[in-house]
Amino acid sequence: MSDLLTRTEYQAIADALVYPRAAFIDGKFQAGRGDKLASINPATGETIAEIAACNAEDVDFAVQKAKETFEQGHWSKMHPSERKGVLVRLSKLMTRNRRELAVLESLESGKPIADCEGIDIPESIHTILWHAEAIDKIYDQTGPSGDGAISMIVREPIGVVGAVLPWNFPLLMLAWKIGPALAAGCSVIVKPAEQTSMTALRVAELAAEAGVPRGVLQVLPGDGPSVGEPIGMHPDIDMVSFTGSTETGRRFLRYAADSNLKKVVLECGGKNPAVVLADAENLDHVAENVVNAAFWNMGENCSANSRLIVHRDIKAPLMERILARVRDWKTGDPLDPTNSLGALIDTEHCGKVASFLTGDALIGGAMQGPYCPPTIYEVSRDDPRAREEIFGPVLSVIEVSSMDEAIAVANDTDYGLAASVFTANARKALRAARDIRAGTVTVNCYGEGDISTPFGGYKQSGFGGRDNGIHAHDQYTELKTIWIDLTDPSDGDNVG
Repeated sequence: MSDLLTRTEYQAIADALVYPRAAFIDGKFQAGRGDKLASINPATGETIAEIAACNAEDVDFAVQKAKETFEQGHWSKMHPSERKGVLVRLSKLMTRNRRELAVLESLESGKPIADCEGIDIPESIHTILWHAEAIDKIYDQTGPSGDGAISMIVREPIGVVGAVLPWNFPLLMLAWKIGPALAAGCSVIVKPAEQTSMTALRVAELAAEAGVPRGVLQVLPGDGPSVGEPIGMHPDIDMVSFTGSTETGRRFLRYAADSNLKKVVLECGGKNPAVVLADAENLDHVAENVVNAAFWNMGENCSANSRLIVHRDIKAPLMERILARVRDWKTGDPLDPTNSLGALIDTEHCGKVASFLTGDALIGGAMQGPYCPPTIYEVSRDDPRAREEIFGPVLSVIEVSSMDEAIAVANDTDYGLAASVFTANARKALRAARDIRAGTVTVNCYGEGDISTPFGGYKQSGFGGRDNGIHAHDQYTELKTIWIDLTDPSDGDNVG
């Protein structure tokens, strides 16, 4: 990108940052009652800041304030155009502070600054703005109730929402959740991942500056047992939206069952296939998409195409192009804008990824401190690297001999989040897109759609709803039927 700064300039921004160090509750920063939470720079292992973490008492207090504010209607009953205006101001404040947010995100998550500047921050801002603009353009319905009645089907904000975030896209996943939830009129309590709390805290501060009332958007740093479980179990939280591992997602379903049967929406893991058929055109284009899909964000991406399922007739020339492109993906210091890959999130995750780096790799295959270079293995469909979500820059290549075999291998997984198909034949493309069991299937490209298209998964990749698009608003609202009797009570012919 032409407007990227230099490594020295990004470091100057980092040196001038004022780190948020407390929870954001009831419209202001407050010390949590839990133990201190260290924010660690994944690239250096150094502590960036000590953050006042929260516990169950803080959750109780935040929920109390959220519920009070919701019932008083300061936000939930605000005119839609006024809510829109506040969120538009928030998007402008985020734009004004975009470089600060980008550097903060890079420091805390290990993400390359070029991705933070060019993808994560702009998309986060666009998400807030898109949902803001949708607020006064979503219409409710009337039913075909005949001449004797009018039925109205209206949306109402669901109430108090718990938003539990992952560490791989801290700010973007925050926007995916608070955008539609705030647009609907809900009060939102955010639990960031314990590794990446500070951008959420900064956005909460900007939201208050934009005019979001006290108690409407609160951010509670802390670990799962101290904050996540109390959110999941709280009887006055009406809905939880979670993005993260399938294992943790299961817990929120149990929490809902053991408490108030709150609604739960899960966006969990993936083991996503890129299917390349024998008639795929422009192998340079295919290789570019495969490499980006597998290694973008260090593979710490639930929609990463970590399985390349390729027809044997086209495998050799495609792999030649893929390996040539991988060599251009530099790994190193996240604040250096020339690097494509940064550091993995923490030492525990480095150990997990390293456990899959066994045997002879076509390229890569060894950790370099907190960095894992792009790595490619040829494997069988039963190899653990072809079945388990590694969540690192590791691509597993599986050779097939037919389209039917390719689709069977693509579906041979517990997950179903995303997939890509490359073919020159429109009929095959549509058949494959229909037959692959995944929430998003792209044809002759890699991607997740855009803000206007719903994103979520089949099978163990998702549950209960979708992020993005108008569909995202549905999960933060309740549907109410209002039935109005139009008959004259005096004629003895009441309806309903």
